[in-house]
Amino acid sequence: MAHRHDVYEYGIYREHEIKYVGKFGAKGEKRAKKKKATPEQVKKQNQYNREKKILRKIRCNFEPGDLWLTMKFPRGTRIPAEEIKKVRKAFFDTVRNKYKKRGQVLKFVYRIEVGERGGIHFHVLMNRLDGTPGTAEIVSEVWNRLTDGRVNYEPVYEGDYFKSLANYIVKEPTEEITGQMTLFGEEEETKIFVKYDCSRNLKMPEKETHKYKRRTVRKLIENGPEPQPGYYIDRDSIRYGVNPFTGMSYYYYTEIRLERDAGEIRRECEDLCRRSASTSPHP
Repeated sequence: MAHRHDVYEYGIYREHEIKYVGKFGAKGEKRAKKKKATPEQVKKQNQYNREKKILRKIRCNFEPGDLWLTMKFPRGTRIPAEEIKKVRKAFFDTVRNKYKKRGQVLKFVYRIEVGERGGIHFHVLMNRLDGTPGTAEIVSEVWNRLTDGRVNYEPVYEGDYFKSLANYIVKEPTEEITGQMTLFGEEEETKIFVKYDCSRNLKMPEKETHKYKRRTVRKLIENGPEPQPGYYIDRDSIRYGVNPFTGMSYYYYTEIRLERDAGEIRRECEDLCRRSASTSPHP
């Protein structure tokens, strides 16, 4: 097999992951020799994979107008990690029940963090509840009752915002923040501060795989990918190289569907011209 093309299609997105046997370039070139990846390479690749996975989850399950919440404990709060877990459970159980009573389903992604000065806060991406009271009012009421803390919130929008959220949610804590974690328990207990979690009802896109023979990546690298009709290429999404773990070259990019393609715009213009001509007074 010379070329495997995996496509993830969901919403307005179409992700392409192309893997080639061999290095970029010469036709028929054999797969590059596997190399032992450095710790830095492993760390970088793992981080990229985490970002890619959570970005797919965000794009599949959330939309502009949903909320990014920052829920803070009162200043100076120092409680064990086990107590924080109890607060977490009580919060999501209560909000989930409020959504259910309104006939809607709660979806969320969250991460618990410790600030550089030791302050505890939750970051939550949550789907918007239709009707009144809305999500912001419900979250503020529940959080204040449980912790006497406060909530900041902002509506999310697409584009780079979702990418920034994905990057932030999976980022590794700095040394300063890692040091603050010791205030809340032993290392095993404080793992809640170093990874994200989400509701179990989130969807992930299905993968469609195509296999080809006698193809190389040279043309793709030299000319770049061509978008399908009605789509454009997200140039910031393009990545390529040689995977040191497998010795296989790869190319990755994302297409985004146009709100209106050129054909639709042209047809609208032609229709407008026809209607204008039919209603214009004759000399």
